[in-house]
Amino acid sequence: MTTTTETTTTTDAEMTAERTTGGTRPARVDFAKAAPKAFKALIGLDAAAREGLDPALVELVQIRASQLNHCAYCLHMHTTDAHAAGERPERINLVGVWEEAGEAGFYTAKEQAALALTEAVTLLPGGVPDEVYERAARHFEEAELARLIALIFTINAWNRIAVTTRKVPGKG
Repeated sequence: MTTTTETTTTTDAEMTAERTTGGTRPARVDFAKAAPKAFKALIGLDAAAREGLDPALVELVQIRASQLNHCAYCLHMHTTDAHAAGERPERINLVGVWEEAGEAGFYTAKEQAALALTEAVTLLPGGVPDEVYERAARHFEEAELARLIALIFTINAWNRIAVTTRKVPGKG
Protein backbone atom coordinates (compact mmCIF):
# COMPACT_ATOMS: atom_id res chain seq x y z
CA MET A 1 0.00 0.00 0.00
CA THR A 2 1.21 3.50 -0.75
CA THR A 3 -0.31 6.68 0.66
CA THR A 4 0.17 9.75 -1.49
CA THR A 5 -0.21 13.37 -0.42
CA GLU A 6 0.54 16.51 -2.37
CA THR A 7 4.23 16.46 -1.50
CA THR A 8 5.16 12.98 -0.26
CA THR A 9 4.64 9.30 -0.92
CA THR A 10 4.76 6.97 2.09
CA THR A 11 5.34 3.23 1.64
CA ASP A 12 4.29 0.48 4.05
CA ALA A 13 7.91 0.10 5.14
CA GLU A 14 8.17 3.80 5.95
CA MET A 15 4.91 3.71 7.90
CA THR A 16 6.22 0.71 9.82
CA ALA A 17 9.45 2.60 10.54
CA GLU A 18 7.47 5.53 11.87
CA ARG A 19 5.29 3.27 14.03
CA THR A 20 8.07 1.09 15.44
CA THR A 21 11.00 3.47 15.71
CA GLY A 22 9.50 6.93 15.73
CA GLY A 23 10.92 7.36 12.23
CA THR A 24 14.49 7.59 13.49
CA ARG A 25 15.74 4.18 12.33
CA PRO A 26 14.91 1.76 9.54
CA ALA A 27 11.93 -0.50 10.17
CA ARG A 28 12.45 -4.04 11.37
CA VAL A 29 10.19 -7.06 11.33
CA ASP A 30 6.87 -6.95 13.18
CA PHE A 31 7.46 -10.16 15.15
CA ALA A 32 3.81 -10.74 16.08
CA LYS A 33 2.70 -10.55 12.44
CA ALA A 34 5.66 -12.33 10.91
CA ALA A 35 5.80 -15.22 13.41
CA PRO A 36 2.29 -15.43 14.89
CA LYS A 37 2.65 -19.02 16.16
CA ALA A 38 5.90 -18.23 17.99
CA PHE A 39 4.37 -15.02 19.35
CA LYS A 40 1.27 -16.84 20.62
CA ALA A 41 3.40 -19.62 22.12
CA LEU A 42 5.46 -17.03 24.03
CA ILE A 43 2.26 -15.37 25.27
CA GLY A 44 1.09 -18.77 26.52
CA LEU A 45 4.40 -19.43 28.25
CA ASP A 46 4.32 -15.97 29.81
CA ALA A 47 0.79 -16.56 31.16
CA ALA A 48 1.71 -20.00 32.53
CA ALA A 49 4.84 -18.60 34.21
CA ARG A 50 2.89 -15.82 35.96
CA GLU A 51 0.23 -18.19 37.29
CA GLY A 52 0.28 -18.22 41.07
CA LEU A 53 3.09 -15.67 41.40
CA ASP A 54 2.53 -12.41 43.26
CA PRO A 55 1.74 -9.75 40.59
CA ALA A 56 4.03 -7.21 42.30
CA LEU A 57 6.90 -9.70 42.21
CA VAL A 58 6.21 -10.40 38.54
CA GLU A 59 6.54 -6.71 37.67
CA LEU A 60 9.70 -6.27 39.76
CA VAL A 61 11.34 -9.24 38.01
CA GLN A 62 10.30 -7.97 34.59
CA ILE A 63 11.54 -4.46 35.36
CA ARG A 64 14.93 -5.72 36.58
CA ALA A 65 15.50 -8.04 33.61
CA SER A 66 14.49 -5.25 31.22
CA GLN A 67 16.98 -2.89 32.89
CA LEU A 68 19.77 -5.45 32.55
CA ASN A 69 18.89 -6.08 28.90
CA HIS A 70 18.62 -2.36 28.09
CA CYS A 71 15.10 -2.90 26.79
CA ALA A 72 13.45 0.51 27.00
CA TYR A 73 10.22 -0.79 25.45
CA CYS A 74 9.68 -3.49 28.10
CA LEU A 75 10.96 -1.27 30.90
CA HIS A 76 8.41 1.39 29.97
CA MET A 77 5.65 -1.21 29.74
CA HIS A 78 6.37 -2.88 33.08
CA THR A 79 6.99 0.28 35.07
CA THR A 80 3.70 1.64 33.69
CA ASP A 81 1.92 -1.63 34.57
CA ALA A 82 3.44 -1.61 38.06
CA HIS A 83 2.28 1.98 38.66
CA ALA A 84 -1.21 1.11 37.38
CA ALA A 85 -1.35 -1.90 39.72
CA GLY A 86 -0.62 0.38 42.68
CA GLU A 87 3.06 -0.42 43.18
CA ARG A 88 4.83 2.28 45.19
CA PRO A 89 6.98 4.58 43.04
CA GLU A 90 9.93 4.17 45.42
CA ARG A 91 10.01 0.41 44.87
CA ILE A 92 9.80 0.82 41.10
CA ASN A 93 12.51 3.49 41.07
CA LEU A 94 14.89 1.54 43.30
CA VAL A 95 14.69 -1.89 41.69
CA GLY A 96 17.98 -1.25 39.87
CA VAL A 97 19.68 -1.01 43.28
CA TRP A 98 17.52 -3.62 44.99
CA GLU A 99 20.32 -4.94 47.21
CA GLU A 100 20.97 -1.58 48.82
CA ALA A 101 17.26 -0.71 48.91
CA GLY A 102 16.50 -4.15 50.35
CA GLU A 103 18.76 -3.39 53.29
CA ALA A 104 16.61 -0.29 53.87
CA GLY A 105 13.44 -2.41 53.88
CA PHE A 106 12.06 -1.64 50.41
CA TYR A 107 11.99 -5.30 49.34
CA THR A 108 11.16 -8.47 51.23
CA ALA A 109 13.69 -11.27 51.54
CA LYS A 110 11.61 -13.26 49.04
CA GLU A 111 11.63 -10.40 46.52
CA GLN A 112 15.38 -9.96 46.99
CA ALA A 113 15.92 -13.67 46.34
CA ALA A 114 13.82 -13.41 43.16
CA LEU A 115 15.75 -10.35 41.99
CA ALA A 116 19.09 -12.06 42.67
CA LEU A 117 17.92 -15.05 40.62
CA THR A 118 16.70 -12.69 37.89
CA GLU A 119 20.15 -11.14 37.62
CA ALA A 120 21.92 -14.51 37.60
CA VAL A 121 19.63 -16.03 34.96
CA THR A 122 19.63 -12.88 32.81
CA LEU A 123 23.39 -12.32 32.86
CA LEU A 124 24.50 -15.96 33.15
CA PRO A 125 27.98 -15.01 34.43
CA GLY A 126 29.25 -18.57 34.15
CA GLY A 127 25.98 -20.05 35.31
CA VAL A 128 23.61 -19.49 38.21
CA PRO A 129 25.64 -19.70 41.43
CA ASP A 130 24.49 -22.32 43.94
CA GLU A 131 24.05 -19.73 46.67
CA VAL A 132 21.72 -17.64 44.46
CA TYR A 133 19.65 -20.68 43.51
CA GLU A 134 19.52 -21.97 47.09
CA ARG A 135 18.50 -18.52 48.35
CA ALA A 136 15.55 -18.52 45.96
CA ALA A 137 14.70 -22.13 46.79
CA ARG A 138 14.39 -21.17 50.48
CA HIS A 139 11.66 -18.64 49.62
CA PHE A 140 9.76 -20.41 46.85
CA GLU A 141 8.17 -23.85 46.82
CA GLU A 142 9.37 -26.03 43.95
CA ALA A 143 6.48 -25.34 41.55
CA GLU A 144 6.57 -21.62 42.34
CA LEU A 145 10.34 -21.56 41.79
CA ALA A 146 9.91 -23.29 38.44
CA ARG A 147 7.35 -20.65 37.38
CA LEU A 148 9.70 -17.89 38.56
CA ILE A 149 12.49 -19.34 36.41
CA ALA A 150 10.06 -19.54 33.47
CA LEU A 151 9.03 -15.92 34.08
CA ILE A 152 12.67 -14.83 34.03
CA PHE A 153 13.51 -16.53 30.77
CA THR A 154 10.21 -15.37 29.25
CA ILE A 155 10.92 -11.70 30.00
CA ASN A 156 14.41 -12.21 28.63
CA ALA A 157 12.88 -13.55 25.40
CA TRP A 158 10.49 -10.57 25.21
CA ASN A 159 13.42 -8.20 25.85
CA ARG A 160 15.44 -9.76 23.07
CA ILE A 161 12.52 -9.55 20.63
CA ALA A 162 11.85 -5.90 21.49
CA VAL A 163 15.52 -4.89 21.32
CA THR A 164 16.13 -6.80 18.07
CA THR A 165 13.03 -5.38 16.38
CA ARG A 166 13.60 -1.89 17.84
CA LYS A 167 10.27 -1.56 19.61
CA VAL A 168 9.77 2.02 20.79
CA PRO A 169 8.69 2.72 24.37
CA GLY A 170 5.10 3.90 24.59
CA LYS A 171 4.17 2.67 21.10
CA GLY A 172 2.21 -0.54 20.49
